[in-house]
Amino acid sequence: MSKNELAGCVNESFQMNEVIISDHQQVTNELPTEDSTAEKNISKPIKDSVAPDEKDKKVFPAVAIRNNLQLFVENIVKNKKVSCGHGKTSEVDVASKESKDAQCERGGWKNEWDFLFSCISVSVGLGNIWRFPYLCFKNGGGTFLVTYFVAMVVCGIPIFYQEVAIGQYLGVGGMTLIAELAPIMKGVGYATMTVTFLVNIYYSVIVAWTLFYFIASFAALPGLPWQSCGNSWNTIDCFQPTSNASVLHNGSVSAVEEFWSRRVLAITDGIENPGGMRWELFGVLILSWVMIYFIIWKGINQSGYIIWFTALFPYVILSVLVVRAVTLDGAGDGLLYYITPNFDLLLTSGPWIDGATQIFFSYSIGTGALPALGSYNKFKHNCYRDAIITCVVNTLTCLIAGVVTFSILGNIASATDSSIESVVSSGPGLVFITYPEVVLRLPGAPFWAIIFFMMLVILGIDSEFCVVEAFVTGIVDNWPNQLRKCRRLFVVATIIVIFLLSLPMITEGGVYLFQIMDYYSASGMSMLFLVFFQTISINWIFGGNKFCDAVEQMLGQKPSRFLYICWVFLAPAVMLGIFVFSIVQYTPVTYGLGYQYPTWAEALGICISLSSMLWIPLYAAYYIYITPGTLREVLTKGVTPIFKIRSELSSPVIQQTIADVQGSQPDSSLVTVSSDLHGMNHRESAVVMVSFDIDNSKMEINE
Repeated sequence: MSKNELAGCVNESFQMNEVIISDHQQVTNELPTEDSTAEKNISKPIKDSVAPDEKDKKVFPAVAIRNNLQLFVENIVKNKKVSCGHGKTSEVDVASKESKDAQCERGGWKNEWDFLFSCISVSVGLGNIWRFPYLCFKNGGGTFLVTYFVAMVVCGIPIFYQEVAIGQYLGVGGMTLIAELAPIMKGVGYATMTVTFLVNIYYSVIVAWTLFYFIASFAALPGLPWQSCGNSWNTIDCFQPTSNASVLHNGSVSAVEEFWSRRVLAITDGIENPGGMRWELFGVLILSWVMIYFIIWKGINQSGYIIWFTALFPYVILSVLVVRAVTLDGAGDGLLYYITPNFDLLLTSGPWIDGATQIFFSYSIGTGALPALGSYNKFKHNCYRDAIITCVVNTLTCLIAGVVTFSILGNIASATDSSIESVVSSGPGLVFITYPEVVLRLPGAPFWAIIFFMMLVILGIDSEFCVVEAFVTGIVDNWPNQLRKCRRLFVVATIIVIFLLSLPMITEGGVYLFQIMDYYSASGMSMLFLVFFQTISINWIFGGNKFCDAVEQMLGQKPSRFLYICWVFLAPAVMLGIFVFSIVQYTPVTYGLGYQYPTWAEALGICISLSSMLWIPLYAAYYIYITPGTLREVLTKGVTPIFKIRSELSSPVIQQTIADVQGSQPDSSLVTVSSDLHGMNHRESAVVMVSFDIDNSKMEINE
């Protein structure tokens, strides 16, 4: 074969190409056995071939050489050795063991239902039962629902699906995801891991609170510690939830609320006065982390039946509570407040930023959890179905939790002759006031209290270990050679660091710091900023059309036009608009009905936000600085994908590192050929190294 013929088939810019054949069965069946002494040397030319499929060209520009290389690879697989005369020789290295080991180390779901219930577990948790009701109450009930549903339709469901799908497509967690699509935007991955780490710090405190209630319910049997006013922590304004309304007044405080603020928190008068350590909370915090560790030490993909139980059990308890709550006196007034919007509040930034970020928080968008879960899927898994089911279940859970909460608030307002807005102190403890109230009105209240707080513990640990897993998976995927072999030790180290950083929030004044963490770390401007640049990286830099082609490759059909419009236009526009609106109408964080934080505490919160936001511009600047070449060349390289698609494609596809076919012409490039697997386990793959020397008219390939 002449040099010109060979160059026309392969491409003169390639001095060496590495071809990966993902068909271990074919290689294994046809390669000679160990005791085989016969060796074959067969000379075969590489034939000219037709142009590649247009669909493949959209995603991978280099697939123009696909058919030529595929014919050559078939010769390698069938004949083992190719001798083409006087040219140089290079070895064919079958390295199936390494590929198999790498895949096995990362793992995968045992069955497709594990993934669905894991998505429900990570997205349905205390964010629905605890956070949604208090943000809804804080922002005027129905007003918050308007912004919540707008964000859900335009941002929530589309981005949830996109995160799961891109994780499944690439087979990587949240930290390396964006770096493979747009190297210059790798800071998004670091920002994601920062947010996830911060969420883990304060989320563990909520789990400690729920464990405290759970244990206290047992300790007070046959009664409940918040049902009476004769305790050491009660004040003269205390009233029993079942008291006669005629003896109550506006200054009355429910025994349930006093148990929360004076017994559980022992709250001080402000963040300036942290008080002492709450040693009971210290103990239950340790207990919660021990439970989390033993669930995730092997990886979330090995925790299948635990996830099934934790995802389904809460709905049994919620069904009982909602039936009782809606039958209480005054529940109708509370529900009316729940669904009636105040249109004046829609002109302020608060409901919009809280509505959007609550969607991100409850759906676990922007935390890296969803790509991490999707990365354990098989390549052809129908993640669209699971995404829709999870989002619907998530939203219904939020709405049911709201029904219970506002029914109780209506009942308390009716009993104390107060307005619903002022009936309790709005804050992160709202769920610990309203739900214990409804439990007291159930027959066999201690039993239902134990069951309810067991549900909250399950939800909290459920969400916590999924978010911890997202952080661990993201970090391990970024440094696999260093961390994958010592994953358990890394999990222990992560838990210890998070535990130590959460200790200031279980002091007597710790709830004030908790509110700052919740307001500035995983909600508000920082979350909008992060998800905005993540969406831009996928849909503008990598390309919405390319992503749609990738989805078609996995699922057999492209996403709907509506989803494409949301990804490319509507979601970025809504997030940018809310972000700018929140800056223009910036409102400092408050606690309860009137506590204003000092300036230094507010500055601390802003620094917490910047700790994740600054990763994006700083890494982009760092990338430009360290990458050789002109600014144009650096920017071109920075927005050129460098990923390798997973090896489970059902039709022959050749992938090439796109960076190697744009701009300069490198000495070598990586081309991946994935053959039809016919149901073969993707962990059994073979790697064949092929060298091309276009300076010789013939080539010799040896096994």
